Amino acid sequence: MNFLFLESFKFFKNLFIDCDRACPFSFLLLITAIYGHSKKPNPKLSVEIFFRGNQMSKINAVVFDWAGTLIDQGSIAPVVVFKHVFSSENIEVTLDECRAPMGIAKKQHIAEMLFSQRIKAKFSEVVSREPDSGDVERMYETFLRINEDVVLEYVVPIPGAVECFSYLRQQNIKIGGTTGYGMKLMSQVLPKAAKLGLEPDTIVCGDELSEARPSPLMMYQNFINLNVYPPETVIKVDDTVPGIQEGVAAGTLTVGLTLSGNAAGLTKDEFDNLSEASLADIHKQLSKPFFDAGADYVLRSISELPSLIDNLQSK
Repeated sequence: MNFLFLESFKFFKNLFIDCDRACPFSFLLLITAIYGHSKKPNPKLSVEIFFRGNQMSKINAVVFDWAGTLIDQGSIAPVVVFKHVFSSENIEVTLDECRAPMGIAKKQHIAEMLFSQRIKAKFSEVVSREPDSGDVERMYETFLRINEDVVLEYVVPIPGAVECFSYLRQQNIKIGGTTGYGMKLMSQVLPKAAKLGLEPDTIVCGDELSEARPSPLMMYQNFINLNVYPPETVIKVDDTVPGIQEGVAAGTLTVGLTLSGNAAGLTKDEFDNLSEASLADIHKQLSKPFFDAGADYVLRSISELPSLIDNLQSK
């Protein structure tokens, strides 16, 4: 019996017994999750095979990542903050080093960067010792101090995001979210996003549960908050590999985004200045990691999602 099974079991057991929000299908979700984990995901399954002809073609909910998926085209804000955090330690980091762990919880992201071979060696050179967990905690505190101001500057909807939310409302499809940002920060982001037309029914943050991505626990909490099941009627949309793995682990349909977020790292101006041929080439190159992670579909950006859902609903 693996660790993820045990953690999932404890999560739903505690929710069912102790939590005021517990619902009768909590254990049903657990059984569904266990069943899903017993199967090796195939990223190239067609929707007909994915739903196995069982009349579950209706999409009940879509769960979105935020930075790079709904807001902050190119996922620029986290990169700015991570560069500042390491600069404060007299370590200069590259864009690629900042982007490589993107999608996981932010404290874990800092640890992944700090203990990578080059940065670890540079840290040891600067302070004459190897980094430890105390350094991660200190750097995370720095991250929290500056993150809010930076992120709030980038609460700008990615083209097509507001229209996609409007489409989902018209279709009576519920809207959830998972994010590597903490709840304190998201409590500032959400009101600003709502004024711009992005108001989800629920969101679960990376610091709310015992595990964040690529664990499925944040997705399970979305199922409960939204009162939706089975997982096959939910779509997870993300611009990072850990976010796709999160959806695969939860048993949902998964959609990767190549051009709007972390994978391409293109600002809106950079995106607008590229030719169609260049965009098509970048999309093709960046699709493979998403499919390798288990994505069922890979789109350029959220603007293409309504068309995909129309096709799925018509199957």
